[in-house]
Amino acid sequence: MRTDVLVVGAGLAGLACARRLSSAGVDHLVLERADAPGGRVRTDVVDGFRCDRGFQLVNPAYPEVPRVLDVEALDLRPFRAGVVVARGGRRHELHDPRRSPSGLLATLQAPYLTPRELLGLARWALPVLADARAVQRGPDSTLAESLDAARVCGRLRRSVLEPFLAGVLAESDQRTSATFAQLLVRSFVLGKPSVPASGMQALPDQLAAGLEPGRLRLGVDVAAARPGAVETSQGPIQARTVVVATDPPTAERLTEVPSPAMKGLTTWWFTPASGAEPPSTRPLLHLDGDRRGPVVNTAVMSLVAPEYAPAGRHLVQATEVGVSRESPHDAEQRVRSHLRLIYGADPRAWELVVRHVIARALPEQPPPLRPRRPVDLSGGLFVAGDHRDTASIQGALVSGRRAADAVMAHLGVARPD
Repeated sequence: MRTDVLVVGAGLAGLACARRLSSAGVDHLVLERADAPGGRVRTDVVDGFRCDRGFQLVNPAYPEVPRVLDVEALDLRPFRAGVVVARGGRRHELHDPRRSPSGLLATLQAPYLTPRELLGLARWALPVLADARAVQRGPDSTLAESLDAARVCGRLRRSVLEPFLAGVLAESDQRTSATFAQLLVRSFVLGKPSVPASGMQALPDQLAAGLEPGRLRLGVDVAAARPGAVETSQGPIQARTVVVATDPPTAERLTEVPSPAMKGLTTWWFTPASGAEPPSTRPLLHLDGDRRGPVVNTAVMSLVAPEYAPAGRHLVQATEVGVSRESPHDAEQRVRSHLRLIYGADPRAWELVVRHVIARALPEQPPPLRPRRPVDLSGGLFVAGDHRDTASIQGALVSGRRAADAVMAHLGVARPD
């Protein structure tokens, strides 16, 4: 068999690449070793509960999202703009007053917004809100160094900002690029982080549905890739060009492009008994301001997206950074104990629906930020993925477009813009 472009991997980057090639009329084929498209963006349906593989959100404020996806068709369910912080035996709500003006009083009463701390946060966040490009052109440092330099300190940093960013960045020591963290915060402020009603699987499913029949082949493992051909579990396939759009370690094995270090996350999905009240009535992210256990964030997902749970049931996600070396039983008991402190509710009777251990959840993004790594490896071999751009859904989609454009330039095909 022969094709013009062979895309290895049907994650968001590979699918975005294929969709763009399709719009230009370029002959292509996508190979995926799993049983469904999505890569790291997948949803398992367990006994009627929709459990994303790792707590993930899609932000319609990402510029590439409306360019590539039909946002309205995703039927998004947004989180309310704010957080609930458990600290000192109490729970405090902090809301974005622009979107939740009714939460302004509760926000002002929370013991985190002193003038000194707010001034420090403004020094850190306002530049990227005013001019993101200027921040990207400027000097970079680690997130911890940038927060120190802006004098972001006290309870606001330790009890709110650090736990929140730990879940977003999959790290607890703030070693990520400050520029990258600031750009993420900008997207949270400008957008409405959400989940599709049918789960995050809706993103790759929509991209895959836009391909012509037969263009995506599942259950095909690729053992080797080189300009002109790949070796697969179903035999060799020849191609004028090859795009490797796998996870970074697999891309390194196939292309010898060094993989960045990968950061892990573990997400637990629990359900209270049928008919039982949820541990919170707020469709908000819950944090532990006292940081007394492994959970960096948790939410009652069925309050955000009722479709995530069967009728009369609720679904709670809890995420911890890294992969525990404890036994699954001991790790679960530690998580349950921490959830009790966060919610003030007894989770001992909750049923564990599923646990997702994502050892390679996100590539590290150290300073200085390099959001445009090469995708053309020369000779007809290309690479795509969030490790070539930014460690995000935005980065995966952009890298897919960049790889497709590089392929078209190599083949002498006009871009569809």
